[in-house]
Amino acid sequence: MSEKISIIEGGVTAPKGYKAAATAAGIKYEGRTDMACVYSEVPAECAGTFTSNVVKAACVKWDMKITESGDKLQAVIVNSGIANACTGQEGFDACKATAEAAAEYMNVSAGSVAVASTGVIGMQLPVDKLVNGVKALSLKLDGSIEAGTEASKAIMTTDTVNKEIAVSFSIGDTTVTLGGMSKGSGMIHPNMCTMLGFLTTDAAISKEMLTKAIKSVVCDTFNMITVDGDTSTNDTLLIMANGMAGNKEIICEDSDYEVFYEALFYVCRFLARKMAGDGEGATALFEAKVINASSLEDARLMARSVVGSNLSKAAIYGHDANFGRFLCAMGYSGATFQEEDVELYFESTNGKLKVFDHGVPLAFDEEVATSILSAPEVTILINMNEGKATATAWGCDLTHKYVDINADYRS
Repeated sequence: MSEKISIIEGGVTAPKGYKAAATAAGIKYEGRTDMACVYSEVPAECAGTFTSNVVKAACVKWDMKITESGDKLQAVIVNSGIANACTGQEGFDACKATAEAAAEYMNVSAGSVAVASTGVIGMQLPVDKLVNGVKALSLKLDGSIEAGTEASKAIMTTDTVNKEIAVSFSIGDTTVTLGGMSKGSGMIHPNMCTMLGFLTTDAAISKEMLTKAIKSVVCDTFNMITVDGDTSTNDTLLIMANGMAGNKEIICEDSDYEVFYEALFYVCRFLARKMAGDGEGATALFEAKVINASSLEDARLMARSVVGSNLSKAAIYGHDANFGRFLCAMGYSGATFQEEDVELYFESTNGKLKVFDHGVPLAFDEEVATSILSAPEVTILINMNEGKATATAWGCDLTHKYVDINADYRS
């Protein structure tokens, strides 16, 4: 991150003109909040990216219509516990009822309300609880940092920690802020990875440039994480830009756009890494960094393949220096390369160790390797020596607890 960007306290309420709230609506969980709202004081330009799964939740289809229509967005209502996926017309009716309740209680247009859901697939949402939840949220909307944090907690399902961040940067002489929150621990795989993410900014930026930025940033952030190889029905990433910072509007790919893009990339990368490291049952963040590849696409393919391999993930869990598993995953990734060009390293805060050099395995100290692989964040560094392209992917180790969580998910 360049010196132009500063990390500040908070999340979605950090930019000017945004409020948030959380409430316990009893959708599925007891004893915790399970609905959240992100609200802009003025209608905001919006853009989004969504799951590539052919089976899309009702809320995904609802939000896609909003982002593709050119309409502005003023509120996002999110529930956790039930995904509202594979729910037919009743699922669409629940989206409509939620938006209409927000219109009534928050004095906004129903067409400016996005909805998002996460949780169990194939269950119908209790509309009465949704509507009551929206009413409760409307009474709690607040622009404090704490309100944003509580909203980030309310959208969690199997997450063990909430995920939020905010940064500030300058566009001309104007200070601009960008905040975000996300959730995701399981059913995470590229295209786009399984998640809900909500970003807010007070930047003035055209819809065209906002859309261009978010669709580009996703390629090397959220689309480079994997937990279990499953792409969800509910993946949603929305960004709102209300222009309240008062900067000169960004309408082309100039130096102002570049600064905004850098800030957006940093926020999305931060949230993506947090999600990967919080994978269901995970004990370690597992990073694969491919450098000097012949093409960006090959670099992405290999990095994603390494962190997505169950055998690789199990090796990370066991702190096992079985580097052949990583080479194997590279080999079936679909990328083209020469094994004789490859160098492979283990790296963490506990040290760095070269274990494979231009097609030849190296002798190494097993205890040193185990120590490196025992850190809470482990990197497999792969030098292809074939070009200049670089890509990084993130995942987590595969543990016994992952099976426990997913064998008993509905109950």
